[in-house]
Amino acid sequence: MTEERGRTAILNGHEFWYLDSGDGPAVLFIHGLTGSHRNWAHLVDTLNTDHRVLVPDLFGHGASAKPMGDYSLGAHAATLRDLLDRLGIDRVTLVGHSFGGGIAMQFCYLFPERVERLVLVSSGGLGRSVSPLLRSATLPGAEWVLPVIASGWVRGRAEAVGRILARVGWRASSDVTQAWHGFTSLADADSRRAFLATTRSVIDPGGQTVNAHDHLPMTIEIPTLIVWGTRDRMIPAWHATRAHQAIAGSRVELFEGAGHYPHLDDPDRFAEVLGDFMAG
Repeated sequence: MTEERGRTAILNGHEFWYLDSGDGPAVLFIHGLTGSHRNWAHLVDTLNTDHRVLVPDLFGHGASAKPMGDYSLGAHAATLRDLLDRLGIDRVTLVGHSFGGGIAMQFCYLFPERVERLVLVSSGGLGRSVSPLLRSATLPGAEWVLPVIASGWVRGRAEAVGRILARVGWRASSDVTQAWHGFTSLADADSRRAFLATTRSVIDPGGQTVNAHDHLPMTIEIPTLIVWGTRDRMIPAWHATRAHQAIAGSRVELFEGAGHYPHLDDPDRFAEVLGDFMAG
């Protein structure tokens, strides 16, 4: 269904894919590393009855181009600003997950007059801690290792193991499912190059390198909702507490038992919490 509503714009000379559905106040969803619009697709039909829902594939991800160039938070934020300009949208509610949360905060810092509300979901940029898996992508030689582990042979063996486990009743969590989708998205060289450039723009072998507490929107008066899963193994849930303390008037919703994708682990609750926040 979502592909039928998909559109492509030429931004900075490259194709940028986005979903545009519904009418009303605009809400822009920003996915995380190796993600795509599919991370939010289940919310479109819930929200587009009274909102204009925008769900892009960031450059380097999904159906958008994967050019050589800048994959920093600022570059992504500027691209999203360009998209809003193209669509004639002045103000928007930003919903950012993981790396997308960092982009959303950078957008607030650069273009605060364009932001109606901010929603951070398991967001990056709120502390040094991050999964060793992502830190390993910043090590020297990762560009040589990735083609091997993302090869068709390895993917095929992993899928065979998954089928065997499924027969004995194992069900993959949202974290495992999304990690697998991200892993399979790195099959081509352009995607791997974009992934490494994006990861290394915000992470080093010791953890996250961009800290919102230093210069992002902590002093900007934008209504902010912070959503986190209590069992997030990618970015620990105590980052939500730090963000709540730093962002005046912010609201926190902890999803008990959810992992790094609380909007997928409990989509009905997430849609309700988000709808209530935007209505308020």
